[in-house]
Amino acid sequence: MVRRHWAFGIVMAAGLTLRVLAQVAYQPALLYIDSRKYLIGSNGQEPEGYNVMLRVLDPIGGLGLVVAVQHLFGLALAATVYVLLIRYQVPRWVAAVAAAPVLLDAYQLQLEQTIMPDVPFEAVIGAGLAVLLWPRRAQTSWWGQLVTGALILGVAATIREIGGVLLVPVMVLAFLSAAGWWRRVGHTALAAGCFLLPILIYLVGYLALTGHFDPVRSGPGQEYGRAAAAADCKTLSLPADERGLCVSYAQIVALGGVDGLLHNPESPGVTIKVPPGSTREKLRASFSLAVLRQQPLRVAGSVLGDAARLFALTRDGNPMITNIARWQFSTSPPHYPKMYPKWFYTKLDPAEASGDVVAVPALAQFLRDYQLNGGYTPGPLFLAGLILGVAGSLAGMVRRRTLSPDGARLARASLLVTLSAIVLLISSDAFEFSWRYQLPAVILLPLGGALGLAALRTRCPNGTLAIRSRSADLQADQVGVHDAVRAGEPPRPG
Repeated sequence: MVRRHWAFGIVMAAGLTLRVLAQVAYQPALLYIDSRKYLIGSNGQEPEGYNVMLRVLDPIGGLGLVVAVQHLFGLALAATVYVLLIRYQVPRWVAAVAAAPVLLDAYQLQLEQTIMPDVPFEAVIGAGLAVLLWPRRAQTSWWGQLVTGALILGVAATIREIGGVLLVPVMVLAFLSAAGWWRRVGHTALAAGCFLLPILIYLVGYLALTGHFDPVRSGPGQEYGRAAAAADCKTLSLPADERGLCVSYAQIVALGGVDGLLHNPESPGVTIKVPPGSTREKLRASFSLAVLRQQPLRVAGSVLGDAARLFALTRDGNPMITNIARWQFSTSPPHYPKMYPKWFYTKLDPAEASGDVVAVPALAQFLRDYQLNGGYTPGPLFLAGLILGVAGSLAGMVRRRTLSPDGARLARASLLVTLSAIVLLISSDAFEFSWRYQLPAVILLPLGGALGLAALRTRCPNGTLAIRSRSADLQADQVGVHDAVRAGEPPRPG
């Protein structure tokens, strides 16, 4: 078994080594300014799904145990990608390449070491997709597989709100997996209901505990940053009260890009004077709606321009997007002593707990050098995964009558994974581009590309099967030998 899967074994060993180094280099865990929302409380600004994991693990082993579990999630995701592709008879080296980004990408590794919900969010998505995609036996019910997978994916929205957009690919898969319109409608309705059930249970529980039904109250106007960055205020028709929300390119750069437009205290979205009878949130929402209605192409171009950054060959900082340094290893991790009191670390001596992360300089420097000098998934690999995933998905639609059953399953699998990646990434980029929000691409795009490649290889251009079983190949070889003997020719060696 080791000989057959040696390529995956090598990258798995490398990924495990990197995670051990990260665990030792930063103790007990890396913190980000938003970690407080999950550890102390977000006042309704974030879903509470990640808090459940923290409340279970932190009292047992502290934050060190939390990040250790997150590292295990990363290893499990890579193993799931590899095994799933092997089950679909994808070549082993292709499966190893598709799993490698999860194991070796330093941005993935950095967030596994950080108290943030992104890695558990990935893990839930990976588990849900694996259930939906797992090749089933003839006696296994597709209904049960659909119900279980949709339920798991619905849980993702209780960890990060953006997970709700995964309803779209789940419904598309359910629709395409049935024959006949009534069966398709039934499958789609079942998938939607199962996906929404965990969210509804979460909302009802939140209502019982807090007295209100809205789990995330970040307020309107969160789209202001994207709208202000994309707007051409010279041609934009606005009321006088909203004109102050316009910004120049120089102002956007000075404030810190889209993120600064939303959160910088000097942003016009924060400092604008509010007329009587209105609120700052209403002004921002009205301004954003005006930009979207009058200049939709500029907004779309801004979103797509940011989305294309994922496919760049290098990871460079840009003043228009969230500072990439936030997601890079540092030899001197940021400290937040005023945010986290001494009682914060439950498994440390209160006399020693200062709210600071203890770093091992040599290991931290090694991880930083690895990350900054190529230790990340190259953008062209993401682009190749996207192209192959889309091509494999389209093959299932255009050639569905000529595809074999295996080819049709591969095409649907590629469609589910690739569409999940597209809706997640575009939905995040629509509000704000951050390298943190690109993390699902590490799993989804290589997996979707590998499935798409396999779907494209199921038939040759002349309609014959391109991938034959080993027994068929042996049978063909035997026929060739017998024909050669009858013709009086010596058989070819091998």
